[in-house]
Amino acid sequence: MTSIMSRPDKPWQQNLNVILICKDCKETPPNLVEEFSSGDIVCGSCGLVLSDRLVDTRSEWRTFSNDDQGSDDPSRVGDSANPLLNGAQLQTKISGDSGSGRSRELSRAQNKVLNDKATKGLLAAYKEIGAYCDAFGIPKNVSDTAKHLYKLVDDARAFKGKPQDAIQAGCIFIACRQCGVPRTFREVFALTKVPKKEVGNIFKKLEKFFGAQSREKMAQAAQNGAIVNPSDSYTATTSTRAQQLCIRYCSHLGLSAACTRVCQDLAEKMSIVGALAGRSPLSAAAACIYMSSYLMKQPKTAKEISSVAGVSDGTIRTAYKFLYAEREKLINPEWIKDGKGDMQLLPPS
Repeated sequence: MTSIMSRPDKPWQQNLNVILICKDCKETPPNLVEEFSSGDIVCGSCGLVLSDRLVDTRSEWRTFSNDDQGSDDPSRVGDSANPLLNGAQLQTKISGDSGSGRSRELSRAQNKVLNDKATKGLLAAYKEIGAYCDAFGIPKNVSDTAKHLYKLVDDARAFKGKPQDAIQAGCIFIACRQCGVPRTFREVFALTKVPKKEVGNIFKKLEKFFGAQSREKMAQAAQNGAIVNPSDSYTATTSTRAQQLCIRYCSHLGLSAACTRVCQDLAEKMSIVGALAGRSPLSAAAACIYMSSYLMKQPKTAKEISSVAGVSDGTIRTAYKFLYAEREKLINPEWIKDGKGDMQLLPPS
């Protein structure tokens, strides 16, 4: 005979929930109907109006989009304002892509009336920056940061007379550093065809301009008694480190994640020991990849690494000789334990 254990009764608690019920029917649960057409809440049993002025929170499911054929676009409002453009941005745009001659004539007539040269210049610059970033395989946040930096320069009417492509290249270079995906001057030159010397000069001037503008805004905000947000201030970029370049180069070479981590740690330890002090981050990163690939049994030749890093194989071997001489200080025994790596595999040169 089994005994049924009764569950202990919960202690009494007052029900603090506010429930709307019909005062005539007093049904529990209440049978309420929301009539959005009249804005009332009525009892479904007796029809008594219990509340009025009900706000309809549902979407209207209306759209005036021209490209809505065959797609679901339940937009109840227009596009959001673009913070990278000036003005209210609420004007109607007549599209000339329908194919008819009348629509193209209307589009041309509207463009003549609404000819905003400043906005057209910004849009052209944004298009160029977006094309550069897409060709580079750069994430969208870097592209948006570069456009924001360019807008700051354009609003201040700074650097008049400077080539626009040089300013765009400088903004892309700074945006890459700020977003943690740095690119070298050589890579920016290969992308934009702006000489490295000119990119370097405009980069220094842009850094000074953004820093001065940020300090001025912070001082003005503090003077007006506003709360200063440190995240809004411009932070000067630091020089590119070999450790930051190793991740991208190892990915292009198809090295494993373990080998990439060893390469990063080797580059960090190399900077502490000072084995390649004074050398370019490119050659230092290439030499670290060369050493870690042989150490982790995934050897890559100097020629393969040079095609990715953009430095000659002779420069890689020369830098590697300094790392090989300090191999006892640089290589952590944890990297090669349990047969994961072997120091004997390192080539002497």
